[in-house]
Amino acid sequence: MNSILFSFGVMAAEAHGITGYIYPNEFELHWGLLVVLYPYLTGLVAGAFILASLERVFNVKVIMPVYRLSLLTALAFMLVAPLPLLAHLGHPERSFEMFLTPHSQSAMAMFGFVYAWYLMVVLLLEVWFDYRKDIVIKSREKRGIKKYFYKILTLGSTSLSEKALQFDNKAGRLITIIGIPSAFLLHGYVGFIFGSVKANPWWSSVLMPIVFLFSAIVSGIALVLLIYIVTSLVRWKQLNMACVNKLAEFLLYAMLVDFSLELLDFIQRLYESEESIAILSEMVSNRLFISLIITQIILGSLVPMFSIIMARFGRLPDELRRILYFLAAILVQVGIFSTRWNVVVGGQLFSKSLRGLTVYKLEIFGLEGVFMTIFLLLLPFVILYILTKVLPPWSDSDKSMSAPQG
Repeated sequence: MNSILFSFGVMAAEAHGITGYIYPNEFELHWGLLVVLYPYLTGLVAGAFILASLERVFNVKVIMPVYRLSLLTALAFMLVAPLPLLAHLGHPERSFEMFLTPHSQSAMAMFGFVYAWYLMVVLLLEVWFDYRKDIVIKSREKRGIKKYFYKILTLGSTSLSEKALQFDNKAGRLITIIGIPSAFLLHGYVGFIFGSVKANPWWSSVLMPIVFLFSAIVSGIALVLLIYIVTSLVRWKQLNMACVNKLAEFLLYAMLVDFSLELLDFIQRLYESEESIAILSEMVSNRLFISLIITQIILGSLVPMFSIIMARFGRLPDELRRILYFLAAILVQVGIFSTRWNVVVGGQLFSKSLRGLTVYKLEIFGLEGVFMTIFLLLLPFVILYILTKVLPPWSDSDKSMSAPQG
C-alpha cells in the first residue's frame, strides 16, 4: 500500500510541481484565503479596541482625537469578521447549529459565543453609552425621519442631567475594562486554535496565542492611524501631530514586542531541532520565501520600524513625517496579512509524513476567491463610512487645513 501511495505521490509531483512524498488527501488545502482573512479581520477589531481603551481606561489623553474613531472602526470590522467563515462553510445556515447545540470543548464552536459577547455586550454597549448624549441631542434637533431614527437609538433614555451623563461615563469605563480581556480572548483564541494542533509542527507552539494577540494590536493601531490620516485629508482638516506621533510610538513599541516574540519562537524551533525542522526549513526557503522573508519580515516589519524611528525621532518636517507614517502603516497591514497567510496556508503546505511539500492554488472567482476576499476587505470601510455619518467621531475643535500649524 505504501508503494502505491508513493507512486501516486511521484506522479502527482511530476504533474503539479509538488516535491517529495505527499499523501493523496494532502493535495488540496482545506483552509484557503477566506480562513486567512478571518484572523486578519478579528485582529483589526481587537487592536482598534485596545487602542481606544488607552484613552478611556489609562487616560492617555493625547490620543483623544482617535478614540471614537477607534470604537467605530472596531464595530465596523466586527460586523464583517464572521463573514469569511460563513462563506467558507458553503452553507452559512449551518453556523446556527453551534448556538443550538453548544459544544464547550470545541474552541471553534465557542467562537460564536465569544463573538456574540464581544459584539452585543462590549462594542455596542460602549458605543451607545459614549454617544448617548449626542444621540439625544440629535433626536431633538433633527426633523422628519432622522428625528424618529435617533429617537429609536436613544432606547427611551433621553435624560441629559449631570447625574445621567456621569452614569454614562462610568458605565462606558466599566465596559471598556471588561472589554480589554474580552479583546484578548477574541483574538487570542484564534492563536489558541492553531497553537493547540499538536500534530502540526508549524502551528504547535505555546507562543502562538501571544504572537497573534500582539500582531493584532499592531494591525489595529496601524489601521486607525491610516484611517485618521486619510479621513483628515478628505475632510480638509489638520492632523493632530501630537496624536499621530503618539500613535506611531505605540505602533513601534507593539511591533518591537511582536517581532521579538516571533523571533523567539523561531529561535526555539531551531534550538529544539525536532524531526520536522528539515521540512520546515525547506518550506521557508522555498514555498514561503517571498511571503515570509520578503513580505512579512523585511517589508512588513523591518522597513516600517525603521521608517517610524526615523520619522518620530529624526528632525524631519511634519509633512515628510506624515508620509513616512502613512507608508509604514500600509506596509504593516501587508506584513500582518502575510503573517496570517504564512500561518494558515503555510501549516498546510507540508506532508504529514514530513517528506514533501504541496502547493496552494489561489482562486480568482467563487466564494474562496480573490474577488470575494477584496469585497470582504472593503465592506468594513463602507460600514464605517455609514457609521461616521450616523455617529460622527470628529471633534468640533478640529482645525481646517488652511489654518496655521499649531
